[in-house]
Amino acid sequence: MNDLTRQMDNCRPDMERLLQKIVHLESPSTDKAAVDRLGEMLAHRLRDAGCRVNMLRQEEYGDHLVAQLGGGGIGVLVIGHMDTVWSAGEATERPFCTCDNLAFGPGVEDMKSGIVQALFALEAVRHRNQLTGPVTLLINSDEEVGSPTSRPVIEEYARDARAVLVLESAPDVETIFTTRKGVGMFDLHARGRAAHAGANPTEGRSAIEEMARQITALHDMTDYDRGTTVNVGTLRGGTRPNVVAAEATARVDIRVSTRREAERLTRAISSLQPQIDGVHLQVEGGMNRPPMEPDRGTAELFSRARAEGDKLGLQLKETSSGGGSDGNFTASVGTPTLDGLGGVGGGAHSLHEYVYLDCMPVRTALLVRLLETL
Repeated sequence: MNDLTRQMDNCRPDMERLLQKIVHLESPSTDKAAVDRLGEMLAHRLRDAGCRVNMLRQEEYGDHLVAQLGGGGIGVLVIGHMDTVWSAGEATERPFCTCDNLAFGPGVEDMKSGIVQALFALEAVRHRNQLTGPVTLLINSDEEVGSPTSRPVIEEYARDARAVLVLESAPDVETIFTTRKGVGMFDLHARGRAAHAGANPTEGRSAIEEMARQITALHDMTDYDRGTTVNVGTLRGGTRPNVVAAEATARVDIRVSTRREAERLTRAISSLQPQIDGVHLQVEGGMNRPPMEPDRGTAELFSRARAEGDKLGLQLKETSSGGGSDGNFTASVGTPTLDGLGGVGGGAHSLHEYVYLDCMPVRTALLVRLLETL
């Protein structure tokens, strides 16, 4: 264990206390007041760490937080999000708790542990006084709902950054994501004609039957060899069992590995035609996050991270994720991006969400070295 890792390991009890505090400061994406309370607490802590802090005010969602350390410019951009998928009151029903080396609680892995690590990393960087350039921390408030207000901000900052480090979680302490699938969301609406299902069914045109046929066609678009998946996750329609359904709506999730595949699949879904005469079909939506594809800049960035990991006793390995993050946006503007630098755990968005407490110090140490050397 080198001096930096030992220093971060000594901070572990304080990391755990801060993690408990911000887990209990609930921050549902759709509760602006709650997210802003957490944001103000983080801003106060970052100012104490010597950062220049600016809150980017929002009307519908929580305010985005920007903290800068070092000289002018963006420098290395660190990205995280403070919103969670959990509704208010979840932390009361299921408060932060630990069992041996594990910590549990709503948002503990996605991504409040990553935020804790970033705060301790910035505090360590300031005290060590070894920065070679500026560092910018951007914590947004709406990632879990697709980053509708923060995406332009993220892309603007990323264009001026040397490199981007994303605080999403990883499944083990030595894994970093260098590619992610792109994510698309589509709503498929079918409008038919209602009729009595027993007395005059032939006068009806079933939107649900139409949707059943479309769902089969959509799922047939899945191509595992291309890394493409199409999933109809929800289906709503009809009014009563004895009425031919006049309307139905399906929500479709797609995952793709390349921009070319995103364009191909978007065209295919957008051009779907009704299979039943008299039924009208409408398609809405599109790609929400572009694919985070491999490139030379990210490959070189990972090589530098791997060298720093070696000094900390980590044998870093790169991998891909089927889930999207704000790293998809930063990579799409051409900035080298490493993702999965947050907490180590699993069960995101589930009742058993967890992080490994003993991984937080060494992961923080890795972040410190990346901030100091990139």
